[in-house]
Amino acid sequence: MENKRTAVALGMFDGVHLGHRAVLRAAAEQKKQGLIPCAFTFPPESTANKGAAGFIYSESEKRLILSSDCGTEQIFSPRFEDICGMDGDAFARDMLRGEMNAAFVCCGRDFRFGRGAAWGVDELSSFGEKYGFSVQTVDDVFCGGVRVSSTAVRRLLAEGELDRANAMLGKPYIIAKEVVRGAQLGRTIGFPTANQLFAEGQLVPKYGVYATRAYVNGKTYPSITDIGMKPTVKYGGAPLAETYIHGFSGDLYGSPLKVELCSFIRPEMKFGSLDELKRQISADTAFAMNIL
Repeated sequence: MENKRTAVALGMFDGVHLGHRAVLRAAAEQKKQGLIPCAFTFPPESTANKGAAGFIYSESEKRLILSSDCGTEQIFSPRFEDICGMDGDAFARDMLRGEMNAAFVCCGRDFRFGRGAAWGVDELSSFGEKYGFSVQTVDDVFCGGVRVSSTAVRRLLAEGELDRANAMLGKPYIIAKEVVRGAQLGRTIGFPTANQLFAEGQLVPKYGVYATRAYVNGKTYPSITDIGMKPTVKYGGAPLAETYIHGFSGDLYGSPLKVELCSFIRPEMKFGSLDELKRQISADTAFAMNIL
């Protein structure tokens, strides 16, 4: 990082919810003091086994949000296995002061670090005095009287409580992944879809149909997204998101696509025939256009 001093936000930042954004904002505000706003985090894939509920965003989705929404200019995201054996002093000396050249470090009040998560914010402040960086702790954030946390966001997404999940996230939940080839069944019934697969170990929102917005080549389109296992056609693969983009025609295979989930319309259903499915998609599309 050359010789420029940095302001480092510490955290997993899974979901980059309002609580995380408060920490990241504290780092971004240090840009006025000439510091480079940075985030120290871990790839969610490398810590997936620690929580059975699944991570909210993949590494690439998290990086997109950190850089585009949170003023983060540099992201340091080593594999958890490469760091977890360090003691607190070594982490402060070698990572924060050495690797990242930190002049300012911020985190939530419950932040833990070092081998066995044995060190907390009091020790971090002591290390800051020793190695020449200041430390700021950021208070919890509450939304609708509930403390904002990744656990709460996961539960709300899994239960289809999208409005409340989005309120805690501070922005609509996104799916930002490469478009993969499907069975191309949608186009045969007049509703071609862009298919995106969730990462292994990632939390999948409640199966069902959502009113969404799709971002293609700098343009925004109203869309509907079905998340689940396609029970009508005996799909049998991993959970995926299928998005019908209203008013768009073109080939998106192999391209990145960002889709924002705006409203939950209905749970996933199995239909008796493709005609029945087609009628329901028409009704869902009309409903979604009304919302959007």
